[in-house]
Amino acid sequence: MGYACPVCDAPQMDGKHLANHLAFTAMLGNADHETWLDEHAPGWSDEGHRELAARVTEFAEEREYPQVFEDTTDQHDHEHDDDVRPGDLFEDDTENPPHDIEPPEQSPQLDAKTQEAIEEAKRMAKAHREADEDENA
Repeated sequence: MGYACPVCDAPQMDGKHLANHLAFTAMLGNADHETWLDEHAPGWSDEGHRELAARVTEFAEEREYPQVFEDTTDQHDHEHDDDVRPGDLFEDDTENPPHDIEPPEQSPQLDAKTQEAIEEAKRMAKAHREADEDENA
């Protein structure tokens, strides 16, 4: 069971992944995702993924997907290095974000809109980390 993105129909394994998909796609410049978020979840950029998930899942269609997500099955305590799934690259960053990575030097080749999206992503990641730390304290 998962959710279909209400904008592009991309499958997402749960509300958290749906919220991250919508927000990051919007921040990377996809106007359709940004417009949908503005209309259905005003103030979305100021919320953490848990709060945003609660708001966006009410508009998303729940669907059965043929893939069994490893983190939703019981008795699955080993890793599959050869099982690369879409989103793995970003999943590691959102579950256990590194705190000691230096940001890359700003490239003079990035335009102002890209720079702004990167700064917004950094601000949202910091807010998510702080919210997770507050919940775990």
